[in-house]
Amino acid sequence: MFDTFARERTIIFLPPCRKYASIPRRLEGRLFSEIMAEKFDINSLNAAQRQAVQTLNGPVLILAGAGTGKTRTVTCRIANMIEKGVNPTGILALTFTNKAANEMAERVAGLVDRKAARKMTVCTFHSLCVRILRQDIGKLGYKENFSIYTGSDQSGLLKRLIMEYGARREKLEPAQVIAEYSRVRNNGQDYKDIEDSLISAVAGAYQRELRAQNAVDFDDLLILTERLLRCYPDVHEKWNRRFSYITVDEFQDTNSLQMSLLRQLVGPEHNVCVVGDDDQSIYGWRGAQISNILDFESFFPNPTVIKLEENYRCTKQVLDCANILIRNNAGRRDKTLRTNKVGEYPVRLLAMPGPEEESEFMADEIEQIHLRDRLPWESFAVLFRANAQSRALEMALRERHIPYRMVGTKSFFDRREVKDLISYLQMMDNPDADLHLLRVLNTPPRGISANTASFAIDWSRDNKKSIWATLLDLSFLAECSTRSQNSIAAFTELVTRYGTEFAQSERPFVDILSDFLKETQYEEYISKNCKTEEEKNRRQSAIDDIKSALRQFWLPGAKLTDFLSKINLDNDRDDDDIEAKSGVCLITMHAAKGLEFPQVYIVGVEDGLLPHSRSVDEGNLDEERRLFYVGITRARERLTMTYCAKRTRYGQQERCQPSCFISEIPARLYEFVDYDKLMKTPLTEDQCEDAIASLRALLDD
Repeated sequence: MFDTFARERTIIFLPPCRKYASIPRRLEGRLFSEIMAEKFDINSLNAAQRQAVQTLNGPVLILAGAGTGKTRTVTCRIANMIEKGVNPTGILALTFTNKAANEMAERVAGLVDRKAARKMTVCTFHSLCVRILRQDIGKLGYKENFSIYTGSDQSGLLKRLIMEYGARREKLEPAQVIAEYSRVRNNGQDYKDIEDSLISAVAGAYQRELRAQNAVDFDDLLILTERLLRCYPDVHEKWNRRFSYITVDEFQDTNSLQMSLLRQLVGPEHNVCVVGDDDQSIYGWRGAQISNILDFESFFPNPTVIKLEENYRCTKQVLDCANILIRNNAGRRDKTLRTNKVGEYPVRLLAMPGPEEESEFMADEIEQIHLRDRLPWESFAVLFRANAQSRALEMALRERHIPYRMVGTKSFFDRREVKDLISYLQMMDNPDADLHLLRVLNTPPRGISANTASFAIDWSRDNKKSIWATLLDLSFLAECSTRSQNSIAAFTELVTRYGTEFAQSERPFVDILSDFLKETQYEEYISKNCKTEEEKNRRQSAIDDIKSALRQFWLPGAKLTDFLSKINLDNDRDDDDIEAKSGVCLITMHAAKGLEFPQVYIVGVEDGLLPHSRSVDEGNLDEERRLFYVGITRARERLTMTYCAKRTRYGQQERCQPSCFISEIPARLYEFVDYDKLMKTPLTEDQCEDAIASLRALLDD
């Protein structure tokens, strides 16, 4: 889990995951770099890919359709830069997730000299911003050891502020404040521009609290970096000189702020390459601006536009449906995917009575194909538009004892013991971060009561001080009981002592943390609160993972601040490693982007679900069509779409209509199957033989 913390990874073994399933089994365990080096040959690329790889100077827009070898093209292009003599320290590649950044870095390292590859900068937008801010945020009035608030940190702070503003009576949720404040900030506005006065007030208090604690959130990372580059010519010039060639992956997902940041980073030579597909722009609700890719010429003049249209993933049957569907979107960049892969199966559209029958049919068929064709469960994916659809799907799979994996399970970083340790480390690095201090102030119990903590919060607010400064203030202590004074003094001495040792970095961080845990008896405290041996082992394993991360990170002179930045940036909601899990994949259509499966079921292709009624009301029909297009192009071999005649919504059963998108796909391109007729049709001889073969396979297993 924490291998990304290693300062140097000289050996990278081929990961046993789906993306490399086509590599012969005899190659498993060999060096990833050896395999990639053997497979890289510019003559093996198609004409468009070769043009993209060889066009290095000036602005370049690569329109990479689904399944057209985008990642290989981008990594070969970066490798070609190094081969042509470009200094790798001047190469910057920006991605949206840590997983994508790690994969890109590893693949480039397999194509060129590894020492050269290590000199590149391959990271997310937010990671780059942290790097810039650690050097220059002082110009904006912050200290360089600022803390980074993640989602759970934001929610904790906002819950307290909502209570202080009396908004609890109006049921204001932290997520509402975060979403609205993020929206206005990414549009270049601030909390005063929020129309709802209560949300505006809470958002303003939230921003002031962060500033007082020398803390920033993920939006701040982008906003402050863009401001630094725009307002301080020396900073702008320094980073322009630093990066001479910039590549941006998944460009269709950038928002206006990221576009502004990119324009500040790109030097006068305009050596910028962006890679994306406007047909797969599905994150408008997060602020993504499809205009960034549609109007690229207005940002960087006279770009070279290269279209990757040869699809290596899907069958012709699947692509024919996808191509004709997406042509109904206006204002898109024209492209048509093509393939030489003629599939064995037609695309199917099934009419179902209701979600129970839909789920049962899907589960039964998956089980039959799994047994008959000996396909692993991981070959199957069921895509759905709304989370509420998953219940019936899960029930059907559970009844048949079919293993499945859901996207979006509880994050490692949300575990109690992990949050405790990270809060301790954050506090020792930046004691003024109130949220982290309050979490561990009396964990394990050390005689600082909830009443004392509440008094400290009130006192700090009234006197405009952080809670840490409050705990050290003699005036505050004078109003506490002798017992509380002693407990607070022991706590502040503990934090100061270990915080100083972390700052000096004279011995490994893991040793310092181990001593700290021993002195506070934290591990014993966690163990005593576990109800089962399994829970105890699970929590201890998580603590050991944090220790392992510290062990890999530390070098003489290392800074705890940098480790904590890495922790926070790796806690990425888009980095759910689906490939590491086993079973049939149940996944929302948004989360499925970037993935592929041999057998794909898209369920609930109905008006109101796909397109979603809310998106239709908001005028986002084109984005819903793009979402359907993304779902279709996940299928490598077989695609099945289903819709129901009835579905229960808000406790009421309602009649459903097939999605309006279905009418945009000519009936000749798919096979229509009616469930009622299917159930009444006697089995053919071939189907009987398949059923017997499935039973034999089950007995063999």
